[in-house]
Amino acid sequence: MTFGLQTAAYISATVLFILSLGGLSNQESAKRAVWYGIIGMAIAVAATIVGSSVSPSMMLIGAIVVGTIIGAIVATRVEMTGMPQLVAALHSFVGLAAVFIGINSDMSVHDFASKAEMIIHEVEIFLGVFIGAVTFTGSIIAYGKLAGSINGKALIIPGRNLWNIAIVVGSLVLLVMYMNHAGSWTLYVMTGLAFLLGIHMVMAIGGADMPVVVSMLNSYSGWAAAATGFLLGNDLLIVTGALVGSSGAILSYIMCKAMNRHFVSVILGGWGDAKGPAMEIEGEQVAIDVDGVASALNDADSIVIVPGYGMAVAQAQQSISEMTRRLRAQGKNVRFAIHPVAGRLPGHMNVLLAEAKVPYDIVLEMDEINDDFPDTDVVIVVGSNDIVNPAAQEDPNSPIAGMPVLEVWKAKQVFVSKRGQGTGYSGIENPLFYKENTRMFYGDAKASVDSLLAQIN
Repeated sequence: MTFGLQTAAYISATVLFILSLGGLSNQESAKRAVWYGIIGMAIAVAATIVGSSVSPSMMLIGAIVVGTIIGAIVATRVEMTGMPQLVAALHSFVGLAAVFIGINSDMSVHDFASKAEMIIHEVEIFLGVFIGAVTFTGSIIAYGKLAGSINGKALIIPGRNLWNIAIVVGSLVLLVMYMNHAGSWTLYVMTGLAFLLGIHMVMAIGGADMPVVVSMLNSYSGWAAAATGFLLGNDLLIVTGALVGSSGAILSYIMCKAMNRHFVSVILGGWGDAKGPAMEIEGEQVAIDVDGVASALNDADSIVIVPGYGMAVAQAQQSISEMTRRLRAQGKNVRFAIHPVAGRLPGHMNVLLAEAKVPYDIVLEMDEINDDFPDTDVVIVVGSNDIVNPAAQEDPNSPIAGMPVLEVWKAKQVFVSKRGQGTGYSGIENPLFYKENTRMFYGDAKASVDSLLAQIN
């Protein structure tokens, strides 16, 4: 393939990637947008393999075949509940690739036309390896927290910010030494420090804030790819990395605003931890059976359903979709309230509801529906905790104090579908469960909704 033809293929892939990102902003165009991304990536890989700068070999072809098979198996077997962990794992691969490419470039012999070109190349190596190493270990820790193999609570080390600053300053010193030909050992030491920084930053973030962390790591992986693109002189990798990095950063900023967090706090870590003794909760959790919930739904005119991670775990979205269809057939106003960080992945609930064919026009964001709760007859909360927690407004010492939440407690009746009396993934107690207008509908979410379907005509 000629250089001009390869460039044209790269431009086509770039346009498809942009169309993919634009289409993902809307549920109705998301499926088409995914195909844009798939076709764009296929074009990019094919153009790179047959390009003049790559020599096809059995090792390269074998790696592509093995990677394709593994990817296909993982994609078909992973459940929606495991999607956040999978995304975190994929981010770690991008980071590790950037580390390997940077170290390989350091070990290779280069013929530079000028000293300025050599300096730029050395900076590119150092920057790519640093971002990649932080992304790799940060994503591994995020995977562990999302999978439950690592405690979701924030790990706060005394002087944590000073440690972070020390690592960054130390890395800059090593960069200067590396550029003054102190040896490759400076690059390796910096890589180790960056690995530690990635671990420390994500360990210092509470489990309740993991959706933002996943988005932030997505941004990191993009910038790592862009740095690698500069290192390899690959324009497509630069553009693609910049698209991923900037879109991930913008999404993280939007989610931070939705959680009343500061963008810098996400980067530095150490948020989502308690600020003092929690406010005492009075009352008790009152249970209700299926007959009581069914009776309330039959009498209600306005119903709002708030889905959370518990719905994903129970795979209850299809049953909830059928319940919605039946209630709407009776002339009831049924809508869904989606918090920006519901679930453990940005857009997690939207994907589940779209999969269950819930009409897009009744799926509303927090800002669109929060003012309607006082006029709502029944709210059904399915496996949510933090996003409907009134402690965010009532308890200044709560780990989520100041976070905008869905004000479901203002409705006439609230039914919470929950497996038990535990505090959930984040470990934060929820006063909503003890309020007078709240009843606990205990049990597996899918089984509970299926039992309701038997009583809804």
